[in-house]
Amino acid sequence: MPLDPEAARFLEQVRRAAAPPIWEQRLAEARAAVLPVPGPPEEVGRVVNEACPGPAGELPLRRYEPADTALGTLVFFHGGGWVTGNLDTHDALCRRICREAEARVVAVDYRLAPEHPFPAAADDAFAALAWAAGRFRGAPLGVIGDSAGGNLAAAATLRARDHGLPPLHAQVLIYPITDCGCETRSYFENAEGYFLTRDLMRWFWDQYAPRPEQREHPYASVLRAGDHRGLPAALIVTAEYDVLRDEGTAYAQALRAAGVPVEHLACTGMIHAFVRRLHDFTRAGEVCRRIGRFVRGRFGTG
Repeated sequence: MPLDPEAARFLEQVRRAAAPPIWEQRLAEARAAVLPVPGPPEEVGRVVNEACPGPAGELPLRRYEPADTALGTLVFFHGGGWVTGNLDTHDALCRRICREAEARVVAVDYRLAPEHPFPAAADDAFAALAWAAGRFRGAPLGVIGDSAGGNLAAAATLRARDHGLPPLHAQVLIYPITDCGCETRSYFENAEGYFLTRDLMRWFWDQYAPRPEQREHPYASVLRAGDHRGLPAALIVTAEYDVLRDEGTAYAQALRAAGVPVEHLACTGMIHAFVRRLHDFTRAGEVCRRIGRFVRGRFGTG
């Protein structure tokens, strides 16, 4: 399908900005350039900044409570190639998911690479999930994340199963990173010009998991896990003009082959990172509504 007009307009704005590649910028400047969605925040019932114990000290969290009683809890991991992003950059998306899913959303400010390479972010993700399992014991629990956050969400479900946490009810993986190979057809079809490039994705991997044994670990390249049985039902979102498209599709297929219920939402005409940009993409709101239906169904009201 042709590029969506909203995606084309966004890419033209990116082209006009002509920012240098991230590896030519100072890291602090690159991180500061990842901006929150503009405009007044959507109302939810309550927003609480708190923390939980993490492997390297307190782990900052932001908890979004719906206006009515929460159907369950979603632990959220933001995208940004494991290098950028924070609680503020994905605040609007967390608020929208909270409203659409009628669920509590707990966003995790995990440690970033390259200062903290693998397995730091994955360890933080699992620690936050384990904390949520104890804090909200007895209620439905799931994970959600976009891009690198989708990778961390998927890794956390594997670790939850492997370490005997109570079974999760849902995983929502929005154009997730699932493999370190960077050699799928979508990596070549969409290598340049669609926001997330092949070179940028390779650079992100170099920051997060610089050694082969790190990036090939099943908690980094979740597609390479030897066993995907017993994982929670998944909604996997992919974008047509995204280098990560094919590995997201492959992960959906791997989960299905292992007997995991999977919904795969393939967004034609779309690019990477569109879902958090609710102000730029009409389709972002549509995806959030689909996520809400999926989560409500898995949490027992669908």
